[in-house]
Amino acid sequence: MNILPFLDLRAINYRDRDAFHLILDRVLDSGWVILGKELKRFESSYADYCGAKHCVGVANGLDALHLVLRAWGIGPGDEVIVPSNTYIATWLAVSQCGATPVPVEPRPDTYNLDPGRIEAAVTPRTRAVIAVHLYGQPAEMDSIMDVAKRHGLKVLEDAAQAHGAEFRGCKAGALGDAAAFSFYPGKNLGALGDGGAVTTNDQLLAERVAILRNYGSRRKYINEVQGFNSRLDELQAAFLMHKLSHLDADNNQRKAIADFYIAQLNGHPRVQLPTIVEGAKSAWHLFEIRTPQRDALIRAMEGDGIQTMIHYPIPPHEQQAYATQPPLGPFPVSEALHRELLSLPMGPTMTLEDAGRVVESLMRHA
Repeated sequence: MNILPFLDLRAINYRDRDAFHLILDRVLDSGWVILGKELKRFESSYADYCGAKHCVGVANGLDALHLVLRAWGIGPGDEVIVPSNTYIATWLAVSQCGATPVPVEPRPDTYNLDPGRIEAAVTPRTRAVIAVHLYGQPAEMDSIMDVAKRHGLKVLEDAAQAHGAEFRGCKAGALGDAAAFSFYPGKNLGALGDGGAVTTNDQLLAERVAILRNYGSRRKYINEVQGFNSRLDELQAAFLMHKLSHLDADNNQRKAIADFYIAQLNGHPRVQLPTIVEGAKSAWHLFEIRTPQRDALIRAMEGDGIQTMIHYPIPPHEQQAYATQPPLGPFPVSEALHRELLSLPMGPTMTLEDAGRVVESLMRHA
């Protein structure tokens, strides 16, 4: 049987095989593999792409979140509002600072943080809000920024799944006070290993993150603060620089697949499609459907050679990692989403014929 993978990373990266070999030779010939010209070039280009003034490359997306919070001075005794429906990295970044994540429920139709619920979660200890652009759709940043400004809070975009996404004509990465990106291989803009970046219009914040990523140092052996080792290396920066050149084309292909799914599945009585809010342009990192018979559908589609995935089976508040603190929840909206959401195959090397196979299988079994 011909298996349709959920995401074909080999096919995605094989398109650039020859270019990657040339890049490897260039970096090897330079003799410089950390904090060099390749990184500076990518940082400048990615800042421009996002419409931000500054970009700082770091080791991964979790570090990008963590280092921004650290740079803002957030620590023990502080609270940070986070979505209850997100990957656990959003929460871990807060916990790594010694601060407390305060979960807020999502909208049940967009799956993103519900701006109408944020204000009730604000206390005198609240310092920031992390707005996750989950599955590639930007959070409702105008409403979130309004609440944050009323209470003097910072807003950090968790844009790990939203490379190239837009809200009201502005790209993810320039919608809040700062943004954190992951370049994990499966992302829309993925490295050939781990990687991440921070974007911001705040020069002082960018400088602070750049110091924190490099042992608290801007000059070798001169350590201004207690920092970390979290650097995007030259080779990955060069790979990303090349892949950035066709990010928009890849996102357009993702959109074509998403548009096909929506056209074919619209009105299905047992399948809820994602709702895109007015003014939002999703990067379609994932295509989520909601169905009460998810587990049976996974097995049936697997029998047809269609790989699907669950993002994410266990919400953060139910993870063992957070079992030692006072009980959190219940969060009924998130818990229902985690029981019912199913990710359909999505990627830039998929064809409409592939998408047709997915729809045919789903319609037969849902």
